[in-house]
Amino acid sequence: MVVHYKCPNCGADMAFDSQTGLLRCGSCGRTEKIDKMESENHIHQDESTTFEMDEEDKKASEAAFDNDYTDPSDADEPTSYSTFKENEASEYHCKNCGAILITDALTTATTCSFCGAGVVLGDRLTGALAPAKVIPFTISKEQAQEAFKKWCKKGLLTPRDFMTADRIKNITGLYVPFWLYDVNGRGEAHAVCTRVRTYTMGDWIYTETKYYDVYRKVDLNYLKIPFDASKKMDDKMMDKLEPYQYANLKDFNMPYLAGYIAEKYDYDDTQLLPRVKERVIPYVDSYIHSTISGYHTVNYQNKDIYVRQKHADYTLFPVWMVCYDYKQADHIFAMNGQTGKIVGKPPLSKAKIAAWFTGISAASFLVMQLLTLLFGGGIS
Repeated sequence: MVVHYKCPNCGADMAFDSQTGLLRCGSCGRTEKIDKMESENHIHQDESTTFEMDEEDKKASEAAFDNDYTDPSDADEPTSYSTFKENEASEYHCKNCGAILITDALTTATTCSFCGAGVVLGDRLTGALAPAKVIPFTISKEQAQEAFKKWCKKGLLTPRDFMTADRIKNITGLYVPFWLYDVNGRGEAHAVCTRVRTYTMGDWIYTETKYYDVYRKVDLNYLKIPFDASKKMDDKMMDKLEPYQYANLKDFNMPYLAGYIAEKYDYDDTQLLPRVKERVIPYVDSYIHSTISGYHTVNYQNKDIYVRQKHADYTLFPVWMVCYDYKQADHIFAMNGQTGKIVGKPPLSKAKIAAWFTGISAASFLVMQLLTLLFGGGIS
């Protein structure tokens, strides 16, 4: 166990129960509310730190849009996170794989959730950034293991001995650091569009082409766009775990980590902003395109799209990391700890793939033969 909270009744370790949202004692079964345990352990969050928007975004926005545009809801908000107080938490660096994770300050030794190597904890996190929000686990370890076994059995092209799911090396509950972005996307486009009409008059066929000067200006807001802030986690794998249900988004308290571990973020909100823009720009572009309809041709003369950050929350998302040992090789899978969605690349069976292609080829041959019999003799 990484974060230790002692049972007031028997003194045993308590852990966060994903089914009830309470801390539960593993010995006597006593439960306690998160808020009560948080106050008893004197855990608090400092005031949020404010960051101004970068000058590049400000200049780009001002250049593309009128300076007299005012919208009370358009004001930038501070980036949200808090800070650990002195001796509240500690971090460890795994020398085997390089992972950096956060634990309770009382923990002195543990194993790496990524590679399984034993590590001794070191530096305290005095003043280091703590999350502002967290989505607690709603799927227990037992439920995660059963769900993974059912998922393995559905693999149509996976080896038969992999489908038994009897080689699970370990399942680790990990809170992965994310930034939740609120962004504003503004687009301005100028296009020349045409409508073409063809009609007949007497012996003549006429084609009439009308030209239209089309202008569009859009102002869109996108809320709670998630991006993982860890170097260790595969970005594509984390993206595929979406969506998360934000109805369960809570203010961060250390007791939520009881029984789990949390990885420390590697990228702050400004460093991930280029990835945010890369994802949002196509959405703005698609929306502009959807507003220009009813024309036969659309030729854009110019199109400018600007995306800027309005707000970002440092948030922890629940992920079950599954390490599966198959033929002396580790296969890593990830499960959304809230919805149960599983992602990863299972091994493929060459025999099943060959059989599948053989079946497709045979079916195609039979269809061609049938078509020849039905239509081939009637053609002279």
